[in-house]
Amino acid sequence: MENAWSRAKRALTHRLCISLPRTRDDVAGATSGQAPASEAVSLTPSAASGSRSSKKICAICLGGMKSGHGQALFTAECSHTFHFQCISSNVKHGNYVCPVCRAKWKEIPSVITAPAENIHGRARVNPINLPHEDNSINLFPRFSRFDAFSGHLSSFHVSEPSTFDDDEVVLSPSESHKDIRSEVSQTVEIKTYPEYSAVPQLSSKDDFAVLIHLKAPDGSCIGAQDIAGTATRAPIDLVTVLDVSGSMSGSKLTLLKRAMGFVIHSLGPSDRLSVVAFASSARRLFPLSRMSGPGKQRALQAVNSLTTGGGTNIADGLKKAAKVIDERKQKNAVCSIVLLSDGQDTHTISANRIHADYKALIPSTILRSAATGGIQTPVHTFGFGTDHDSVAMHSISENSHGTFSFIENEEVIQDAFAQCIGGLLSVVVQSMRLRVECLHPDVVLTSIHSGSYSSELHNNGQSGVVEVGDLYSDEERDFLLSLKVPSVFGELETQLIEVSYTYNDPVSKDVIKLEGEDVTVQRSENSDITPLMSIEVDRERNRVRAAEAMSVARMAAERGEFAQAVSVLEERRKLLSESLAARGGDQLCIALDAELREMQERMANRRRYEESGRAYMLSGLSSHWSQRATARGDSTESHSMVHSYQTPSMVDMLQRSQTFLPPDRGSPTPRPQVRQSRSFGGRFRLL
Repeated sequence: MENAWSRAKRALTHRLCISLPRTRDDVAGATSGQAPASEAVSLTPSAASGSRSSKKICAICLGGMKSGHGQALFTAECSHTFHFQCISSNVKHGNYVCPVCRAKWKEIPSVITAPAENIHGRARVNPINLPHEDNSINLFPRFSRFDAFSGHLSSFHVSEPSTFDDDEVVLSPSESHKDIRSEVSQTVEIKTYPEYSAVPQLSSKDDFAVLIHLKAPDGSCIGAQDIAGTATRAPIDLVTVLDVSGSMSGSKLTLLKRAMGFVIHSLGPSDRLSVVAFASSARRLFPLSRMSGPGKQRALQAVNSLTTGGGTNIADGLKKAAKVIDERKQKNAVCSIVLLSDGQDTHTISANRIHADYKALIPSTILRSAATGGIQTPVHTFGFGTDHDSVAMHSISENSHGTFSFIENEEVIQDAFAQCIGGLLSVVVQSMRLRVECLHPDVVLTSIHSGSYSSELHNNGQSGVVEVGDLYSDEERDFLLSLKVPSVFGELETQLIEVSYTYNDPVSKDVIKLEGEDVTVQRSENSDITPLMSIEVDRERNRVRAAEAMSVARMAAERGEFAQAVSVLEERRKLLSESLAARGGDQLCIALDAELREMQERMANRRRYEESGRAYMLSGLSSHWSQRATARGDSTESHSMVHSYQTPSMVDMLQRSQTFLPPDRGSPTPRPQVRQSRSFGGRFRLL
């Protein structure tokens, strides 16, 4: 009886082999692309370098298929060629169609379990000294089992463990890593600006504004490496949740794979990635794995094995992602989820979406972590195209302390991902809490304009806190306080508030504290002298009121009152133009006016609003309330587009994306881009 080795060898000899040319003529024939007529599907090494065929790339891993390197290549019946290791992985994930032309194959490459060193699909010629047969060597490198597939097997039916505790071990920070970080360690910079530098002694103020401005430490060391090659930034556990429903077919899926290729390329060996794909149900493609060389190769193969079909079950996708996060055995310092979808959830949210409970889409563990103020798992959502449910995507991001980006032009998806990843790979502050204490017994804290960040007043307005959370390198936050300031007699100065903070350094694990930054105001005896208003306070008040106007206009548009919505924005533009900052030519005011005008155009009527206006406004609100950059609309259609809150690390990652070329891809193909923009005051960027 023939053994398993013999059966496998005999089954694949006629279609999976390396043909070694016998003579120089055979080498020339291989170079010219000629092959024996009997080879329907062959696994052949190209013979000569420098020919045009040597520049071919594998459409799965985007790696080169260079001649003369002993690579194991698979040529399908449709004439397209791939690395054998890559196509084997594709088949293992259940795909029996050509990744290039989508032709259904009758001849399926059998899956052979390769040894660990066969990572890049390179064949080891005659690894165990098998006898030569007709100068051909069959590739059966020490396999332990022989898998044969019959019929179509979807990647969503591949078995997965019941518990996701199979994450790859995290890298321990080295001593040199800690030393390098300590040499450049800085703390969060804090500045305060009272609305007026002086207030008459006999005057009281019921709405006196104080601006608190925070700036995260400089991340110039981000991306640097120590002697051992370990990045000196905080490593991340990242789970991407990708929509592969039927509507994602064609160019959308191609662009998504390309964008994920850039994400995988950008992650370092200390970072861990897991990918969840969902259609009518969700599936984890691979566990949390370090993005070392082998990890990146496996991730690329898994992503490129994706096919489309079925409905849209966002809730199941997020549930699976939360399971990956919750059940991991070890944790990196930073953790986040990225969700992309081009459709509407068809399994959890009812067709009547007026009173839909979008929180039902979010796993309870993510909601709890967002509510506690500790280490969080933000979900950064990306609405792809004009048919996605922007309200659902915004709600998911808002309730998890993430951001919502609207990708109107599908070709900018990679840049949108790049901007987000640029921030996630530069976290320098975690779990930051800002505390405010009133110093004068008659000074009362009446409100804190904190946007999407949780804030509370305590002790009848004598103190307050803001849960700031995480900050990226060089990222800034502004919080506008309202105070009651009493009249006084004979006092030359009134102490208003003391500001302090605590946060965790994600690299050193130290708790950083600032014990008190006092804010005072001078008290003048002359009531006729009116000091100038702080331009910083006026600018921030303009930003807050513009965002409030956007919210009011959106509610009017949801009621179908589009003329009223446009009117609300027009009134805010008028008041903005009359402000002190705008009259001085402040660039932030110019940027806000351009953004409000863009929103007016996108909510002129129901068709325009439902097509793009709603998503554009929600993405803008997500950006303003979180004071964090998002991608919005078609980033090339207008010079009035506002790109706010970009950090240097985001700009750097955008530059990498816009010049990124996978191996052997040649010159870059022109495409729309999320533009890098000039910074005004370190906060807003106007194109």
